[in-house]
Amino acid sequence: MTDHLGYRHRFGVLGPSTNTIVQPDFDDLRPVGVTNHYSRIAIPNDPVNNDEEFLKLVDNINQATFAAVDTLKSCEMSYLVMGMSAATFWNGRQGAKEYLDKMQDKAGVGVSCGSFSVEAALNTYKAKKIAFFSPYFEVANDQVRRFFQDCGFTVVRDICLRRPSPVLIAHTTDEMCRKAIREIDGDDVDAIVQVGTNLSMIRLAAAAELFLGKPVIAINTATYWHALRACNVIDKKAGYGQLMEFH
Repeated sequence: MTDHLGYRHRFGVLGPSTNTIVQPDFDDLRPVGVTNHYSRIAIPNDPVNNDEEFLKLVDNINQATFAAVDTLKSCEMSYLVMGMSAATFWNGRQGAKEYLDKMQDKAGVGVSCGSFSVEAALNTYKAKKIAFFSPYFEVANDQVRRFFQDCGFTVVRDICLRRPSPVLIAHTTDEMCRKAIREIDGDDVDAIVQVGTNLSMIRLAAAAELFLGKPVIAINTATYWHALRACNVIDKKAGYGQLMEFH
């Protein structure tokens, strides 16, 4: 006997309680026979106006993550998809790997997270020189840049949008994202990356690929793509960029 709807896979999904984007984004990317089961990492919607307050936000997420995993385990998920990204880039590639290992040990199943999913996507495209933007503050962009550099990529440029609270990340407009893409793009960039799972870019990234003629990787697309491929689900999904259509 198998799960009536999740007869291929039951994905557990983690996301901060303030995140209103990753759950619908992942549902839009979901193929038939795979189900998403969301567990909220309980955090307050505190204002974020500087590096110190952003570090407090990351600490709040880290303190509550394992409890959210415990909640998910009771549905007997077959795989865990992490719908939160900042913490997955922390302390370089080695530190991020140690964090991922802890998550896998806790969950008891395989795990896809934003940092390593984007690395896999960039390697799929054979990209070497990248630019990225985030809704974060400088202290977090420093961690993202370090991770990518540890992976062997050259980070040409990056921008942080400094969104003023966790909930307000989801209020980031397409125009803000288009402006950021234009600022970091150039002939010296092989691929553009957007990080921050509460910022919806899965459709805009696909559109940007058409007019830029290069990969534009939205972290939610990359993370869900990575989870599907790790579970040998190779369905293609039109409208969400090259990753979901051709890889």
